[in-house]
Amino acid sequence: MTDARCSCGTIALSLPGPTNLVAACHCIDCQRRTGAPFGVGAFYPAEVVTISGTPKEYVRAAESGGKVSFYFCPDCGSTVYWKADNLPAMIGVAVGAIADPNFPAPIKSVFEQSKHGWVEINGAGVEHLQQGSARKTSD
Repeated sequence: MTDARCSCGTIALSLPGPTNLVAACHCIDCQRRTGAPFGVGAFYPAEVVTISGTPKEYVRAAESGGKVSFYFCPDCGSTVYWKADNLPAMIGVAVGAIADPNFPAPIKSVFEQSKHGWVEINGAGVEHLQQGSARKTSD
């Protein structure tokens, strides 16, 4: 079992363990949501995640055209997880909320069109996408 939680512990998730479905997102919305140059999410089937606490919800339009609902702690403000219309059976969990330095690295790096030039997401088999669904092309 793996746990994710907000900074103060009010919102916590019980997860079945590490997942290999990990993505780094460089979109402007994730940059603003995290306060960092990119966000990293681990994706789990919703039915295997147990959520405790009562988060606040923020819903925004996604680049995909659907909506994304973010769930964060009403006390400390940490974003812990999210759900996207285009992945209805999955929950995205903030890898920083898992706080495990041995957690698997991203297998995808998306929205690289707005990636900071000094950020590098490397590793064997990492898929690099300029947007959320179109493959990166060479100039």
